[in-house]
Order: sequence, then structure tokens, then C-alpha cells
Amino acid sequence: MKNFIPKSKSTDCISIRIQSDRLELINSIASEYTMSRNQLLNQCIDFALKHMQPSSATASSMEKDPS
Repeated sequence: MKNFIPKSKSTDCISIRIQSDRLELINSIASEYTMSRNQLLNQCIDFALKHMQPSSATASSMEKDPS
């Protein structure tokens, strides 16, 4: 049996304004997948960031510092 080693991720608490109908949809989807709204939003943001096309400013900064 493997040992359980809890790991904490560094997070920041923020506040956003969102349209009521969009919030209802987010709550509905989170409930459907039995997860918190926070978990769903973080996964959506991660997906969007990984799949978005870089802007010309982002692309040029990545060329200078590929890390």
C-alpha cells in the first residue's frame, strides 16, 4: 500500500462578476459532474489557457524566454 502524502497547491482567492444566467449554467454543470463550482471553473480555465491561440505579444515574449 502506498503512503498518502497530502500536498497543498498555492491558490489565490479572487472575485469576479458574472452574468446570472451564466452562473446558473455553471452551477448546473458542476452539479451534474458532482464537483464544486470552483473545481469546474478551474478546469475550464486550464482547458481554455492550454487551447487558446497565442497573441502576437505572447508569441514574441515566448520566443525571447521559452521557459
